[in-house]
Amino acid sequence: MTGRLMLLDTASLYFRAYFGVPDSVKAPDGTPVNAVRGLLDFIDRLVKDHRPEHLVACMDADWRPQWRVDLIPTYKAHRVAEEHKDAPDEEEVPDTLAPQVPVIEEVLDAIGIARVGVAGYEADDVIGTFTARARGPVDIVTGDRDLYQLVDDEREIRVLYPLKGVGTLQLTDAAVLRGKYGVDGRGYADLALLRGDPSDGLPGVAGIGEKTAAKLLAEFGDLAGIMAAVDDPRAKLTPSQRRRLTEARPYVAVAPKVVRVADDVPLPDVDTALPGAPRDPAALEALAHRWGLGGSLQRLLTTLAR
Repeated sequence: MTGRLMLLDTASLYFRAYFGVPDSVKAPDGTPVNAVRGLLDFIDRLVKDHRPEHLVACMDADWRPQWRVDLIPTYKAHRVAEEHKDAPDEEEVPDTLAPQVPVIEEVLDAIGIARVGVAGYEADDVIGTFTARARGPVDIVTGDRDLYQLVDDEREIRVLYPLKGVGTLQLTDAAVLRGKYGVDGRGYADLALLRGDPSDGLPGVAGIGEKTAAKLLAEFGDLAGIMAAVDDPRAKLTPSQRRRLTEARPYVAVAPKVVRVADDVPLPDVDTALPGAPRDPAALEALAHRWGLGGSLQRLLTTLAR
């Protein structure tokens, strides 16, 4: 892939569609399809505005991988709806959203938009691996700040972060990150690790918030530099910071693997080219009729055909 690649953090976007589009948007049988139609409208707007040559809908085949939980047991623990011994735990999802997810998957497949999820990995890891392999510019569309760590101006990798729907996007590059957080993409994972993230069940280092983390990274370069400073009595750390970081060594030792997205996921061979026409017109027509996809689907198909 040498053309512009757009990677969708699909769950992040259909959650936003679900909460942003009224649940009065329903199929002919009365089933809510607000997330389905909202996501189609999102994709239509993204393709119109940014004209990618390649597009991948990245999926959470495992939203809470066991290898991350083994390292930090609290990882996303508060979002577990039901635990399973031999399968991924079930995530808390609104009752009227869960039935729409399979419909979204069927519609994307019938349109011909590449949809990739890999067992044992989150969508973030799929995105990280596609990004690592890309040879052209990459636009990552997500409402999850974790993916700021992939921003790289030299490689033209940026994050399109929805502020309101997808009509208003924050085009996140290194300058935006430095202005908001005092770090670039490479430093964002270390910042997040130190600060912690309650929404992901990451404790962070007690007493070290975002501003302190940014100052430490500016002073010592990266996480390794900060931990080396803990052992250097000449380093400019307050007694409290030195103590807190010393106490956090077990967490700091394992957290990087949890916080940093994987870039070595075994991706399947897929055609990522943006489709100009539906892959399966008959299946798509049946889905459009069954679920009342109406103008949302037609607008996207018209945009793809241009």
